[in-house]
Amino acid sequence: MTELNNESTPVKIHLKTNITIGDESDSFELVSFGRYYEKGDAFFLKYDEVQEEGTTHTIVKVTDEQALILRSGAVKMRMLFNEEEEMSGSYESELGTLLLTTKTKKLSHTKNLSKTEGDFNLSYELIMQGSSVGDYEMSINFKEEE
Repeated sequence: MTELNNESTPVKIHLKTNITIGDESDSFELVSFGRYYEKGDAFFLKYDEVQEEGTTHTIVKVTDEQALILRSGAVKMRMLFNEEEEMSGSYESELGTLLLTTKTKKLSHTKNLSKTEGDFNLSYELIMQGSSVGDYEMSINFKEEE
């Protein structure tokens, strides 16, 4: 039985996202400071994204089988990822709540056991209201602040 560790560690987070829609491709990078903690068989990353629209609070929960990304604040979104099956989620917009479906192609993570650092990689197709809106590749690298 693993010991519950609710203490969080300050980490530097480097997020890269590549989006492909048809022949068009775009990429984004974000460097943020957040917190890392473990609970049960999962690890969590919490960080904020500051944009023109406002601040979005993001929580990433990762287990061996699946991942969950929760965003609140300027953007409200809930997305689940599992390589075995399509997962349902939601995105709240000014038009109301839109249904999201994720088809996960790849979900992997590595973690250095001796110190708080590692990475999380995700590749998925995003479907909104039944229509594909693109293929996403996301990588998050985290490292304890020194």
